[in-house]
Formats: sequence, structure tokens, C-alpha cells
Amino acid sequence: MKKVLNVIVCTLLAVSASAQAKKPKPILPADVQIRVAVMAAPKEFRDSATVLGYTPDGKLTVLRQGTNDMICLAPNPKQFGVYVYAYPKSLEPFMARGRELTAQGKLRQKDSTREAEIKSGKLFMPKEATIMYGYWGKDEALVPETGEIKDGQRRYVVYMPYATGASTGLPTEPAEPGMPWLMGAGTYKAHIMINPPDMGGHSHSH
Repeated sequence: MKKVLNVIVCTLLAVSASAQAKKPKPILPADVQIRVAVMAAPKEFRDSATVLGYTPDGKLTVLRQGTNDMICLAPNPKQFGVYVYAYPKSLEPFMARGRELTAQGKLRQKDSTREAEIKSGKLFMPKEATIMYGYWGKDEALVPETGEIKDGQRRYVVYMPYATGASTGLPTEPAEPGMPWLMGAGTYKAHIMINPPDMGGHSHSH
């Protein structure tokens, strides 16, 4: 009987530990979300950028309406780590549709759906090169007062629809550390990846 009780107690402790590990992160105050989100953008765009972030109940909203053409995206509270992005407004239809499909649980269909909608003219995607700036680090590395992330990493993604290795002269697979390369070559979502030599984080698909 004692052995059975020990097994039950251990099981309950394991379940409790698992539940705690999966406990959702607290949503950052709006002012902190804004401070960290704009850190993804070049300095000259930060003060006037539009910032998208999350309400206390987790809904994406406009935290600050900007006056320039840059959009900054605050950290998603459902993700471990602090990941923020900045990109021109011309990319927002593409990004917003990706978020919508992800929220609908259509991760596998996200790329094929957007590609079909772009080809049909339903979804706008810039034909010229457009950049997305990424900035990320560990949750505990965020400095709320400044929005900086200690030892944060930066990645630059330049979208060039249907570009190929031949048309750009870029390798189509990661080569030397820090060297730009073309991901998704020949597709609607072809983009130049410029990663730090030591990534220190995971790539997030958009």
C-alpha cells in the first residue's frame, strides 16, 4: 500500500511540475512591449513606428499608431523567449495573413494558401525587395526599462519573390557563418537570410 501511495504522490508531483512548466507567460505591460518592439527597427524609424502588441487578455492590437512606414511587432506571449520584429507597412498584408492562418491552426496550409492568394491578386505581396528585422533573446535577459535584451541577437530577412541562386549569386543553403544565403529560392517567399555567425536562437517562420 505504501508503494502505491508513493507512486501516486510521484505521479501528482510530475503532473504539477508539468503544469507549472506550461504555465503561460505574463503579458508584458504595453509600455514595455513598445520599448522592446521598436528595438528591432533601425534607430531612425523607432520613434515614429506603429507598434502592434497584446492586450491583457492576449489579443493582438495597435499599441501605438505611428507616422512612418515601419511596423514593429511586440513579443508573442505564447512563445518562449523574447522575439520582436520590424518591417515596412507594405509587408503587413502578408504578415497579417500568416498570423491569421496560424491562429486558425492552418500551419501546414499557410504557405500554399498565401501563395495561391498572391497569385490570384487577393493578397498583396511587394514585388520589390523588402526587409524584416528580427531581434531576440531570453525572457530573463529583457531589460524592461529600456527594451534592450542582454546578449540579444539580430537577423535580417530580405524578401525577394521568386529570386533564385542564379539571379542573385547567393548560395541556396547556409554556407559560412554570417554569410547571406537565399532561402525558398524560386518561390513566392524567397528571401535572403542574414544571420549572426552564432545564431543563439531559433528561426521563426512568417
